[in-house]
Amino acid sequence: MPTSATTTSYAILCLLAVRDWTAYELAQQMDRSVGSMWPRTASVVYEEPKRLVALGLATATPTATGKRASTTYGITAEGRRELRRWLEQPGGGPVTEFEGLLKVAFADHGSIDGLRAQLRAIRELAEADIADTERRFGEYAETGGPFPERLPVIALAAEQFRLRSEALLRWVEWAEDATRDWTGVTIDDGASVPPDAFGRS
Repeated sequence: MPTSATTTSYAILCLLAVRDWTAYELAQQMDRSVGSMWPRTASVVYEEPKRLVALGLATATPTATGKRASTTYGITAEGRRELRRWLEQPGGGPVTEFEGLLKVAFADHGSIDGLRAQLRAIRELAEADIADTERRFGEYAETGGPFPERLPVIALAAEQFRLRSEALLRWVEWAEDATRDWTGVTIDDGASVPPDAFGRS
C-alpha cells in the first residue's frame, strides 16, 4: 500500500474504477452512495484525487464544465492494481458515530423531556432513511439505476442499509414504548428497566 493512501483514498479509487469524474461529481457521488458507508466532507473529497495523482494511482485531465475550467480524474493501471489488492484484503468493521444515542445513554443527567425529544428525532431520522431507501430500491427496480451493470453488488450494500434503518426504527419504537410511563429519567423519579431489556423476557 502506498504510504499516503487511506481508506478515503481507496473509496475515491472505487469511484474512479467505475468511470472518470470531476472533483465536483466525485463529491456528489460520495454523498449519494459511498458516503453512506464512509462519510467524508466535500473538502476532503476535493483534495483526495490530487493525492491519488501524486501517488500515480490516478490521472488529472484539464476539462471544462460549460465555460468553467475543471479537472477530470481517472484511474491508472497502477491504480486498478492497487485497488484490486486492497479489495482482496478483509476490511474493518463498522464504527458507530451516533450523537443521539450518546444523549440517550446519558439522559439521566438531563430530563425526561430531553430524552423524549432525542427518541423522537431518532425516529424521524430512521423514517427518513427508510423512505430514501425505498425510493432508491424503486429506482433500481425500474431503471437499474445509473450503473445497472453494477446492480448485483449494489444490491448487497443497499440491503444492509435497508435492514439497518428498519432495525433503528424498531429499536426507537421499543424505546419510546418502554419510556412512555416514565415521569423522570432515574429510578428515583419513575424510570424502570424494561422487562425485555438485556435479553430478558
